[in-house]
Amino acid sequence: MFGTVVVGVGIAGLARIRDLMNPMPSSPSEHLKLFGFVSRRSFGNINDAKQISLEDALRSKEIHAAFISTENRSHEETIRMFLEAGKHVLVEYPMALSAKAAHELWEMAEQKDKVLHVEHIELLTEEYKQLKKEVAGKDLVKGTLHFTGHVLDESKTGFPAFSGIARLTWLIDLFGDLTVTSATREKQKDKSYSRMTVHFQTANK
Repeated sequence: MFGTVVVGVGIAGLARIRDLMNPMPSSPSEHLKLFGFVSRRSFGNINDAKQISLEDALRSKEIHAAFISTENRSHEETIRMFLEAGKHVLVEYPMALSAKAAHELWEMAEQKDKVLHVEHIELLTEEYKQLKKEVAGKDLVKGTLHFTGHVLDESKTGFPAFSGIARLTWLIDLFGDLTVTSATREKQKDKSYSRMTVHFQTANK
């Protein structure tokens, strides 16, 4: 069995705990054993999973991998700690709030001979796989991708572009590398409204 720990118990963290406690039959998750979860808040137990300290998770020889589901701003530091402790890491996107930090973390994982995986579950759904089949071999002439969400706390999530990083990953996976040609941002604080509009260009313009 491969020992794991979940760090962070928001929506994503709770889903991780649930899935690790009740793995689907014949799935790879059956080979994972959840040793507990780490949180700044005090919970005790969640669905029979016990709360453990960060220090215990880092020190434990029974824990081989960490699932990081904290707010964006803490991803980088938490990844570094678990890689330093010799653990594999799966982290919810984005891995870090800068490309420089992300590259440093990839290099660190390689030096430690550990897996560092950024999770983007949407790319594994049947709907997305179907979309990829539909655009295969076609040239993108022009397109628009629009999505909405609640107002984010930038001190925790980072610059607004990070809330849309998942969709940017879609576009790169579908159409290859993209270049930013322009970006604007509109804010209406009195209405708690913010909008970012970005234009990209594919490699063949």
